[in-house]
Amino acid sequence: MIKFFADIHKYKNYIAYAARAELKSEVANSFLNWVWWVLEPLCFMAIYALVFSFFFKSKIENLTAFIFLGITMWEFFNKMLKSCVKLVRGNKAIVSKVYVPKYILVLVKLFVNLFKTAISFIIVALLMIIHKVPLSWNILWFIPICISFVLFTFGLSLVVMHFGVYIEDMANVLNIVLRLWFYATGIFYNLADKLTGAVGYWLVRLNPAATYISGARDALLYARCPNLMWLGIWTVVSLLITLAGITLIRKNENSYVKVI
Repeated sequence: MIKFFADIHKYKNYIAYAARAELKSEVANSFLNWVWWVLEPLCFMAIYALVFSFFFKSKIENLTAFIFLGITMWEFFNKMLKSCVKLVRGNKAIVSKVYVPKYILVLVKLFVNLFKTAISFIIVALLMIIHKVPLSWNILWFIPICISFVLFTFGLSLVVMHFGVYIEDMANVLNIVLRLWFYATGIFYNLADKLTGAVGYWLVRLNPAATYISGARDALLYARCPNLMWLGIWTVVSLLITLAGITLIRKNENSYVKVI
């Protein structure tokens, strides 16, 4: 880990430059530029809110904020994994000509997606004001939830990037897994209400995305303390996954060029 943090310090200028360049390139030929980073999740929220409030008669309190917060966190997780599965192959020119620790490439993606997510969280705050959500000290739990969630996403992205170098069909498999994971996370409904009993309890708790998203909703929207035991468990698991991902990459990154 010492070398990992030393590499971050050494390549911090590259990370900042690459992240800015990628953000600019995404909107370079777009008429609305960065506005799309706001419009896209807003449109998804509007569609789901319409479907579940008018057609399915959902009684969830603060429904639009509930859905938008779930979409925001899920999209960060979803885009990170999908963008990292072919990250080494997509940066073949850099990988084959200049030495850069490969987890630096994941860090660039992390900062790009964190920037977009931060914009969406501002909209979440505005929705909370519109819904007149009461504030409490429990809102502070949102900070450790986000830190743990980012760590989990980063660690899993490292592992996905590593195996994506060697497995050609990894992207297709990941798309299927993420689609199933999406519906098992309760983005637009309360998962705890849909899954009852012991089976439902364990399915919710053993789904880290559901743990993080439901915890964030409890802290921000319902003035409740999240499940600290499971938040702690998944934080430890996230650290282990991150350590495993860093170790995998450091041991095998010299062979990536031969494979691609």
